[in-house]
Amino acid sequence: MTSSTLTAPPARRGSDYARLSRRVAAAGLFDRRPGRYAARIGITLGAFLAGWAAVVAVGDSWWQLPLAALMAVATTQVAFLGHDAGHRQMFRRRGPSEVAGLVAGNLAVGLSYGWWVDKHNRHHANPNHADEDPDVGAGALVWTYEQATATRGASRWMARRQAWLFFPLLLLEGLALHVASVRALVGREPDGRWRTPVRHRAVEGLLLLAHAVGYLGLLFAVMSPGRALLFAAVHQGLWGLYMGCAFAPNHKGMPMPTEEDDLDFLRKQVLTSRNVRGGRFVDVALGALNYQIEHHLFPNMPRASLRRARPIVRAYCAEQGIPYAETGLVESYRQALAHLHEVGRPLRRG
Repeated sequence: MTSSTLTAPPARRGSDYARLSRRVAAAGLFDRRPGRYAARIGITLGAFLAGWAAVVAVGDSWWQLPLAALMAVATTQVAFLGHDAGHRQMFRRRGPSEVAGLVAGNLAVGLSYGWWVDKHNRHHANPNHADEDPDVGAGALVWTYEQATATRGASRWMARRQAWLFFPLLLLEGLALHVASVRALVGREPDGRWRTPVRHRAVEGLLLLAHAVGYLGLLFAVMSPGRALLFAAVHQGLWGLYMGCAFAPNHKGMPMPTEEDDLDFLRKQVLTSRNVRGGRFVDVALGALNYQIEHHLFPNMPRASLRRARPIVRAYCAEQGIPYAETGLVESYRQALAHLHEVGRPLRRG
């Protein structure tokens, strides 16, 4: 399904984003929050390390399975720190940001920081654009009628039922992220060039290897092989589910611009994004990505400032006559699943 409802912005659009930026800057919301981030990093990494210490202490027991679920939550929270580092929300300079991202992503989570930054920057540049945004490219799921009709075989069977398969498929997202990370570091084009631009390829490879050896070595050292494999399945499955549930409400089911849509930066980001209400608990659970509109407009804004930016952005959008999408968490999933179901409709008719 592609959008045909987006309209050209008014003639004076070039200054709209600049005016909004000045209002946000005047409120001091671009200022770094070193104290808040120091506390957040300490608490998050402390809980992550404490969780692994508990795994060692519990030993070869079925109580490891609840711990695996808790570690999926802790792992996702560490991944959120990597996200913030990738946007330089913690530090202005590239060096410290990359160190934080490599530690959080490659070493702690097992996710290539360089691959993710490249992919995520392309998403931010053209959100929900089927040809430009890698997050809505055809894959296990399809996001447009054109992608759906191009499917064949097992992919077509899945596309017909993808709304029902969405959450079960997320249980494989963790494995998919690990595989994509390795492919990004070793994959080459036919002419020998690296397929994915990664600044510190050798360092990333060593850190991913250290993660894999440490992760599997710890599990098999403290548990029987069967329990170790079951722990990994629960941990990785629920981590992928949590990650998918954190990112799915942001854009899925929102308009999908095409080359025919003449949108400036402000409207491109606002019209394709959805905020999720829910208070402080949702803020923490989703890593403040529930303020997706503000995050897309100001990617390097510290996480703690997004909540304060929301009323400024919302009021400005109302002044400009720009729709500002905001809903509850359950409703955001309903809209995303409704979009997936609608995209598969032509295949069900066939």
